[in-house]
Amino acid sequence: MENKSIWVNDIEEKSIKELNKNIKCDVLIIGGGMTGLNTAYFLSKSKLKVCLVEQGRIGMGVSSRTTGKINYLQETIYSDLEKYYNFDVAKMYLKSQRVAIRKIKSIINKEKIECDLDKVTSYVFTDDKDEISKIEDEKYILKKMGIKVKEHDKVDIDLKCKYAISVDDTYVFHPVKYMYNLKRICQRKGVKVYENTRVQNIKKVKNGYLCFTDKYEIRAKKVVVASHYPFFLKPYMIPLKVYTEKSYVTASLVDEYRNETMITNNLPCKSIRYHRSDNKNYMIYLSNSHNLCNDINVKKNMDSTIREAKYLGLNPSYIWINDDMITVDKMPYIGRLEKKNNRLLIGTGYNTWGMTNSVLAGMILSDMILRKKNEYEKLFDPLRVNVISDIDSYLTNIGSSMKSFFQNKIVKNKKWYPESVSFEIRNGKNVAIYNDGEQEHIVLSNCPHMGCTLLFNEAEKTWDCPCHASRFDIDGKCIKGPSSYDISYEEKVLDEEL
Repeated sequence: MENKSIWVNDIEEKSIKELNKNIKCDVLIIGGGMTGLNTAYFLSKSKLKVCLVEQGRIGMGVSSRTTGKINYLQETIYSDLEKYYNFDVAKMYLKSQRVAIRKIKSIINKEKIECDLDKVTSYVFTDDKDEISKIEDEKYILKKMGIKVKEHDKVDIDLKCKYAISVDDTYVFHPVKYMYNLKRICQRKGVKVYENTRVQNIKKVKNGYLCFTDKYEIRAKKVVVASHYPFFLKPYMIPLKVYTEKSYVTASLVDEYRNETMITNNLPCKSIRYHRSDNKNYMIYLSNSHNLCNDINVKKNMDSTIREAKYLGLNPSYIWINDDMITVDKMPYIGRLEKKNNRLLIGTGYNTWGMTNSVLAGMILSDMILRKKNEYEKLFDPLRVNVISDIDSYLTNIGSSMKSFFQNKIVKNKKWYPESVSFEIRNGKNVAIYNDGEQEHIVLSNCPHMGCTLLFNEAEKTWDCPCHASRFDIDGKCIKGPSSYDISYEEKVLDEEL
């Protein structure tokens, strides 16, 4: 079993040079995942000078850890939105998701992108009788919106099911193949793309923004923040508006490929889809989803997911961890961060449905930059407010982060860690140590983002932040935000305090 996403297996792609000088552009896109690449693609048809920077490799971030569903049957989102807002908002959200599905199909067909696109039947199901009424509500509202919905009392797999609904016009694909093809198309159309280029901060200046990497500056008239977690936007309180949901995913060889996806409507979520690659069939099984701050034992959850997969008769070939940004009202934040300011835009908070919402974000953000009207701009406005719910969300997210922060400050050498991991004080610095049997890998033990004590991810050999999901390799290089700094430790010289 390999500790990596099935989507990055056997992917061979030449690396792109990193930024090596100060540059100017009309639009800077920060983030080379689904949102950034889709936005770049839509803007590539304009005469604007567009640049895209990615802190690691293009397509190798959160977008490579998804299950790759292109789906509008999203648990019980429509009945939830009707209760939270009203029927019209729920219907508009449904329309947006179906528009996004048509658009991604159009791109794939027009550009002849080989990415294993396949039409599937999608199910939402439950094995809890108390949850049946919620799915029935979803069925009623979907039918009211004109969607053909079928009912079932079982699903065609060895999972307990008391009730299910399904729709037929949904899809699955290979997200990394799609992203790499989109990257090449964008480059051919003049988009400048830089890998291993991490933007650490942005500053508002006359007629735009000045964006700082560790060595160079990028002056842009407009900036699109398309990173999974917009770490440097402190004035906009993004950490208070979202929380991170962590899930564990396996891919196992199976005899039969099925044109089906399945998902439960309650936490901890269970999700299934199938994938065919090189005449091999895989079942992708996701489980044990939870608020990042509420369960810090990564190994326990990974082991539990493997046991569940084996209970289903599976023998996982791959296992990986996925992070999703969850918003209070279950809708993304796509658009401007300041009133009447179309120069600083954002796309985040896709609530586990990033494949449709990232395409939608690309459409909305590019239209805003090109001064075109988009009927979904108001729906996903990051500045939307529901005072009571927002206050409740802020308090909940603050409480969760504080719980995780203090829990890790008090108990560092957790008994579920292997003997190869320890925490010490060296040269007056709090450090974390992983011994691989040949050498010690020493890093600073606090996340530079907000000071949370890091956890060792034994399966993937990374240091993970339990508060806001930053990740670092065993030698301290930051591989995922919100941190924008490394945690490397030098025995003799320590110039910066964390």
